[in-house]
Amino acid sequence: MAAILNRTLIVPPILDHHAVALGSCPKFRVLDPNELRFKVWNHSVELIRDRRYISMADIIDLSSLMSSSAIRFIDFRVFVSTWCGVNINSACGTESSMLSPLNEELKQCGSLLSGYDSNMDSSCLFASQEDCRTTVWTYQTSDDDGVLDSFQADSELKKKRKIPFVRKRKDVYNALGPGSEAGSAKILSFGSLFSAPYKGSESHIDIHESPRNQRIQLLIQNIEFLPFVTEILNAGKQFARQAIKAPFLCAQLRLLDGQFKNHWKDTFLGLQQMLDVLKQTGSRPVHIFVMTDLPQVNWTGTYLGDLAKDSDAFKVFVLSEGDEFVAQTAMEIVNAGHSMKLQSVSSNFDGRKEQCNPQSLPDVLLYLEESICSCASLGFYGTAGSTIAGSIELMRKNNICS
Repeated sequence: MAAILNRTLIVPPILDHHAVALGSCPKFRVLDPNELRFKVWNHSVELIRDRRYISMADIIDLSSLMSSSAIRFIDFRVFVSTWCGVNINSACGTESSMLSPLNEELKQCGSLLSGYDSNMDSSCLFASQEDCRTTVWTYQTSDDDGVLDSFQADSELKKKRKIPFVRKRKDVYNALGPGSEAGSAKILSFGSLFSAPYKGSESHIDIHESPRNQRIQLLIQNIEFLPFVTEILNAGKQFARQAIKAPFLCAQLRLLDGQFKNHWKDTFLGLQQMLDVLKQTGSRPVHIFVMTDLPQVNWTGTYLGDLAKDSDAFKVFVLSEGDEFVAQTAMEIVNAGHSMKLQSVSSNFDGRKEQCNPQSLPDVLLYLEESICSCASLGFYGTAGSTIAGSIELMRKNNICS
C-alpha cells in the first residue's frame, strides 16, 4: 500500500498480546477506525514509557527492501518526535498518569492522528474511515472498482447487528492516490490493514499481483516472505544443533486462545498419528520440539504429559521465557538495533538518539520457537487455522534453516 501510494511507511511496534483487539471481520464486529488508531497510539506510547518498546524492524529483516529503495521507512518513535515535537526520550519512565504535561501532549497528538479532530486541515491529515466491514482494497484490477464484493453479511447478521452498509471493492490508487482528497494530505492514517482469505474473498486487502506495474509486481513477490533478523535465525539453528543434537519433529500446538481451546482432541490426535508413524519407521527416542501456549505445569493429564513421561519412545524439548538462551538472544537483538537504522527519511538522521534504553529485555520466545521449527528435519505439525503455523510453513518452504 505504501509503495502504490508513494508514501513513507511508519514501522510500528509489536503490541502486547490482546492489548488492542481488532474484533472479527467475518462477523462485522470490529472497532471503529478512529477508536482503533487511538488505542494503538496510547499502547505504543505506553510501551515507550515503560521501556518495553520493540519495533517490527527489530524482528523482521527489512534490509532487502531498504537496499532496493522499494519502500521508504521511518520508525514510529521518530515519527512521534516529529509529529508531536517532543523528545521521545523524555517519555521514558515518566509517570503513568495521563495528567502529566508530556503525556497530555502525546495524548492530544494521538487524538489528532486518529481522526477525532473534525477541524484538522485536510492537507495535513487524512484519517481513513474504511475498514474490513465496508471495503476490500484492490489495485489495477480491470473492472471491479466500486462493485460489491462477493462476501457480504447475510440477512440474519444484518438484522441482528443492524448493519447498514455493504462491502465494496475499491482501487486503492483511485481512492487514496493523486487527485483524491487523501492524495493531497501529508499523512494518510489507516485503521487495521489486517487481511486474510475468507469464503472466496479477502477480508480487507486483495492485492496479489500487478501485471501493469512491474515495480509493484516485483515488490509483491519480494514481500511474500520476509525472514526474521539474523540474530533470531542463527539462534534457532544453534538450538537445533547444540541442544537437540539430532533430527527432530516440531509440534506447534495452540490450545488456549480463541477457537483453539475447543479443539484439543483433534489437535492431539493429528500429532499422535504423525508420531506413531515416526515411532515405527525411525530410531528411538523420537526427538520432538514443542511450542505451545499451554504451560508445562498444566501438561499433566494431557497427551503432552504422556509424551513427556514416555522417555523410552520420545525426547521432548521446550523453550521457556526465563531460559538463559532466550535472554541471550533478546540481548543480541537489542544490541543490533535494526529499527534505529531506518534512515529513509533523512540521510543524516541517527535514530539511536530517539531510543530509550530498555528497562527489560523484549519477549522474543515466539520468534525463536518459529526459527527452531523451521529446522525440524523430521517434519512439522501445526495447529489447523493458526497463523503461527502458516508462518512456520512459509519459513520451511523457503528453506530458511539451510
